Amino acid sequence: MANTDKIKSFVDNFWEREIVPIMMDYIKIPNVSPMFDHDWEKHEHMNRALTLVKSWIEAHSLPGACLHVGRLEGRTPLLLLEVPGKATTDQTVLMYGHLDKQPEMIGWRDGLGAWQPVREGDKLYGRGGADDGYAVFASICALKAMQEMGLEHARVVLLIEFSEESGSPDLPSYVEHLAKPIGRPDLVICLDSGAGNYEQLWSTTSLRGLVSVQLRVDVLEEGVHSGDASGIVPSSFRILRQLVSRLEDETTGTIRPEEFYVAIPDERRQQAVKVADVLGNEVFSKFPWKSGMQPVAADPTELILNRTWRPALAITGQDGIPALKDGGNVMRSHTTLNLSLRLPPTLTPAKAQGVLKKVLTKDPPYGAKVSLNFQGLAQGWEAPQLSPWLSETLDEASHLFYGKPALHMGEGGSIPFMSMLGEKFPGAQFVVTGVLGPQSNAHGPNEFLHIGYAKKLTSAVIHVLKQHLTHQKR
Repeated sequence: MANTDKIKSFVDNFWEREIVPIMMDYIKIPNVSPMFDHDWEKHEHMNRALTLVKSWIEAHSLPGACLHVGRLEGRTPLLLLEVPGKATTDQTVLMYGHLDKQPEMIGWRDGLGAWQPVREGDKLYGRGGADDGYAVFASICALKAMQEMGLEHARVVLLIEFSEESGSPDLPSYVEHLAKPIGRPDLVICLDSGAGNYEQLWSTTSLRGLVSVQLRVDVLEEGVHSGDASGIVPSSFRILRQLVSRLEDETTGTIRPEEFYVAIPDERRQQAVKVADVLGNEVFSKFPWKSGMQPVAADPTELILNRTWRPALAITGQDGIPALKDGGNVMRSHTTLNLSLRLPPTLTPAKAQGVLKKVLTKDPPYGAKVSLNFQGLAQGWEAPQLSPWLSETLDEASHLFYGKPALHMGEGGSIPFMSMLGEKFPGAQFVVTGVLGPQSNAHGPNEFLHIGYAKKLTSAVIHVLKQHLTHQKR
């Protein structure tokens, strides 16, 4: 690619001078997604983030660009930037990111905190930097660099939402409301995904779906003395444990009902083998293991498929169990667990919800009262097959800016927007990528953005935008 060195230099300088400082200001804002802050409008944090980023976009204006600020009643805001192409073409590239954040979480190491930006070398610590605040700034940087280099691109629409961490409940309304400026994109670039390492460009081929439900078991109207009741009244925790065992094998972690599985496409299996050959034990060693701990399987390929195409359960919260300092000798009246069930990409969450309800509520032990409160459903997604030009372009970009070939792998998380766009624009090609590599720890403590990797990814996006237009001209 012509001007490769100039692009690297521009991107590096722009990131250091214009992006890192604004990222630090952004990290300081605790604009937690509405699912975790029901009073988000009252707290004004979302509006602070919007104002900060809007002002930055306006200060780094692009020729002919038009910025829309979406403010539908009762919904989180949205930013939509239209950037005209320099060449005559009816093609549109949709670039996506989000600015809402997960809660702070406990366990940050000394000197770090969710709302306390700290840079250590190439790592910028703080909540929301890697997931996914960097995306809007990196996108603008890519477009500014193309302007500076005289490189042409098709029309670009940059869409930044504020409810992704809640499952994007507000996004469909905005996509409908702003249908005209969005148009019909033929290429979607999403910067909210992961990376298997920091040494090459990664393309996400699939995302898992999700069912989140609160499972509650009641056995008494009120707590009673455990010495009096134990041996007579069954423990709500023990009953709940039996119900969870209907869903998950407690020895292996395997999800029991066959209805939660799908056939894994041969192409995805082959990609998993290739990734396993490159990453080896890095597939599991990237996690902060306690000494002596081992993964659920020894084969890296099987671990990749477990994480991307098989169902899996995590217990993410509880209620009804006092803190250790408050726990007396009481047979508690109830226990509640929050179940987060990851689904294969092509399994519909509505079907999974029905199966889950049947499994957990049928014939409860001892006639206990079992209640389910579904908190959210997210549809998984499988990428359409890459066009030859795009597959070649991703590999070229990876060689140009990382020095290694691109790799393709599914991710274990969910991005609801991808499924929505796939249905709305079935002819579009997708580049789903991101900076969430080893130890970046999105949603957890010590989240960090790898600045060096983000710079290279920004440069890779420039190559994709350039080649997209070149391909359209053929």
